[in-house]
Amino acid sequence: MILAEAKRVVRVEADALLNLEASLNGEFTRAVEMILGATGRVVVTGMGKSGLIGAKIASTMASTGTPAFFLHPAEGIHGDLGMIMRGDVVIAISNSGETDELVRILPIVKRLGASLIAMAGNPASTLAKSGDVFLDISVKEEACPLGLAPTASTTVTLAMGDALAVALLVSRGFKAEDFAMFHPGGTLGRRLLLKVEDMMHTGDSLPLVASETLMREALFTITSKGLGITGVTAADGTLIGVITDGDLRRALGRGLDIINLPASALMQGKPKRILRDELAARALQQMEKYSITSLFVFGDATSETPVGIVHLHDLLKAGIA
Repeated sequence: MILAEAKRVVRVEADALLNLEASLNGEFTRAVEMILGATGRVVVTGMGKSGLIGAKIASTMASTGTPAFFLHPAEGIHGDLGMIMRGDVVIAISNSGETDELVRILPIVKRLGASLIAMAGNPASTLAKSGDVFLDISVKEEACPLGLAPTASTTVTLAMGDALAVALLVSRGFKAEDFAMFHPGGTLGRRLLLKVEDMMHTGDSLPLVASETLMREALFTITSKGLGITGVTAADGTLIGVITDGDLRRALGRGLDIINLPASALMQGKPKRILRDELAARALQQMEKYSITSLFVFGDATSETPVGIVHLHDLLKAGIA
């Protein structure tokens, strides 16, 4: 009984979303073009459940390159309409299209010189007729068996808002780097903002030995730098190989007297690399892909001389995961 009802709710809301997809038309395109051409911001407004969905729509737009905020219509009729300026685009949301607090601010919105996108479930409603653009969010039925609680209608409204935000994002050429600028905190911000050059070890911390260096000295470099690895360079400073803790263990396991061997005898060729201007998250992906803990860093794609090294522990400590 419980699972059957849950599945019915999901099915009703899924059908509502499919119907929304089929109903999208030129009005949606006009709405996007109106926002793109606006000189002001997007102001989203709505009462009750529509207001809660509206606040989320405004938040999504603001984080994806479209300046937006939510205005509560009840607060609006008591002074907050001063937040609306000429050149703004107001998105007013009401399933019935007759919500009193919303209808009362519509004439003021027009008088202030803002454009109006009406999102309503009734094309014949006051809100729908007042809009410069009308976006139909009607549903055949609510998932609520009483037909009272906003369920399928709020799902459709949220999807319409997401569709607007993403269409605007694509139209503006919004990139991951732009998204990161609005999300500097937490794991998401670190993954999108921190670059390899922000995390790499350089200068005296960079473990490097020449190819002819004896392993007794190479061992000291590996130990003293504390990264479990050293790069091996040719006479011109180019990186030609690496020696890791694992290489040492394997050599000792074969009974080799490694102390007096040159570094070139134990090194692994073709070391994995990454560029300094790549995201630190990309370095972590490379390490996971090849099951390694370090990557030597280069200034550009043509360079063979390392400028740094980035280690797995530093990435994890910084929250790049």
